Amino acid sequence: MSYDLGNDMKAFGRLDFDFKDHANGKDVDEPIEEAYVGIQYGVTSLSMGKQNFASDEFGIEEAYESPLDEDQFDAVKTDGDDTFRVDVELDNVYLVASYELEAEDKGGITGEFFDLFASTEIAGLELAAAYQRNTPIGMDDKDTWGLSAGYEFGLFGLAADYSVTDDSNTDLETTLYNIAATIDVTSTTAVALGMQNQEEDNSDDVTAWYANVTYKFPTAKNVSVFAEIADTDEDDTDMGFLAGMRVKF
Repeated sequence: MSYDLGNDMKAFGRLDFDFKDHANGKDVDEPIEEAYVGIQYGVTSLSMGKQNFASDEFGIEEAYESPLDEDQFDAVKTDGDDTFRVDVELDNVYLVASYELEAEDKGGITGEFFDLFASTEIAGLELAAAYQRNTPIGMDDKDTWGLSAGYEFGLFGLAADYSVTDDSNTDLETTLYNIAATIDVTSTTAVALGMQNQEEDNSDDVTAWYANVTYKFPTAKNVSVFAEIADTDEDDTDMGFLAGMRVKF
């Protein structure tokens, strides 16, 4: 929701609940997914509360349920309970910065997070970069950075991203890259194909793939149905299948 305060200034807020596990008959320790308030003036907005970090904007993967981590930012952390965030939307540049206060959550002590994200579009080519510094309490920094690029060829789109986490506490580096292609088969039907690869120093890499199809109802554009298959080359894993309906309000 938002309120116009005049003079190009708006106040806004958001409160989202997580019903996913309730639908499966499971309890949710933190049923509130997002809860924040903010103020917008011109192209700049400032918000605070339970929300996503700037690095959550990064990534090109097109899976409904990613076989691996979406990217290395997702592998570390991309949201917090006490997050300050600044968004700046210019004509063809989008900039985001966020800071998560040093705090302890239900999963254990996480420490501070400082994140940056920037994206731009040049002649149809979308470019993005992100950086995160995580400072766990009583430990050394964990730095993550990533780059991505994507281009739309009419009805066909191709994109790739690459992200790296350098953990000073273990001297280990973990990399993850995504390649994704999208095809608008018709005005109501879209297909996505993707491949992922994640590798940590001194460990075998894991490769995954997924494919999905989405149908949007022409008379109800906020309603869509989808189906997806995915698999990895890890031992003792089987191909997975997912289907569902999405309704946007």
